[in-house]
Amino acid sequence: MKKIIKTSLLIASASIFQIHGADIRIAVDGSFAPFAQVDENGELFGFDIDIAHALCADMKVSCRIMPQTWDGMIPGLKVGKFDAVISSMSITQERAKVVDFSERYYSNVLAFIGAKAQQFDLSNKGITGLTVGAYRATVSSQYLEDNDNGKVKIKLYDTQDLAYLDLKAGRIDLLLSDKFPAYDWLASSQQNAQFEFKGEDIDINDKIAIALKKGSALREPFNQAIKNIWQNGTYQTINNKYFPFSIY
Repeated sequence: MKKIIKTSLLIASASIFQIHGADIRIAVDGSFAPFAQVDENGELFGFDIDIAHALCADMKVSCRIMPQTWDGMIPGLKVGKFDAVISSMSITQERAKVVDFSERYYSNVLAFIGAKAQQFDLSNKGITGLTVGAYRATVSSQYLEDNDNGKVKIKLYDTQDLAYLDLKAGRIDLLLSDKFPAYDWLASSQQNAQFEFKGEDIDINDKIAIALKKGSALREPFNQAIKNIWQNGTYQTINNKYFPFSIY
């Protein structure tokens, strides 16, 4: 029975590869360093890009990375503009209603960032009246809207970079962000080092996975590839390139 199931998965995955000439079209938002960003030549690079290429190599197929704005990810996936989203997307109940997800390829926590020169009381009473920013349509913005709406003034941004700019300009008191891109930003320059994490990490059991069109035959091949690159050490090599700690 196991052999029959495995054969069926291979046939299903092979059929979808043939549709696009053996290319898996992968959407990535290039404004989320260090997971995906654009270099001086206009090429995408980062953790998500390396993971995408490693997964495709393990599946022995070619992949084509396609830049896409964050708000267009799920709509584009649903209409077949691309086959997968490998762009630090959290598994949420709302998203799972309209797309399928692979197993996680890393885990995330949220954290507040603010100026070192300022002290903040992040208790429910203390945070009241502050202006807090977040990247629009992410688990960070959803957390603020679910937990702090009415207590703080929420400012949402179309990219993470715009949120950082407003934090540096003093237009927001705090930024709520995924911790790992914020860690990279804090370490990237002396000017950014004037800021720091505030309070404790916020663990919302956030799992980051590959988003796929409902019913996609790619789900199980991707799951197996995630398992394979973890077991053969490829994942750890990519992880260590960007972080001095495991994000799995």
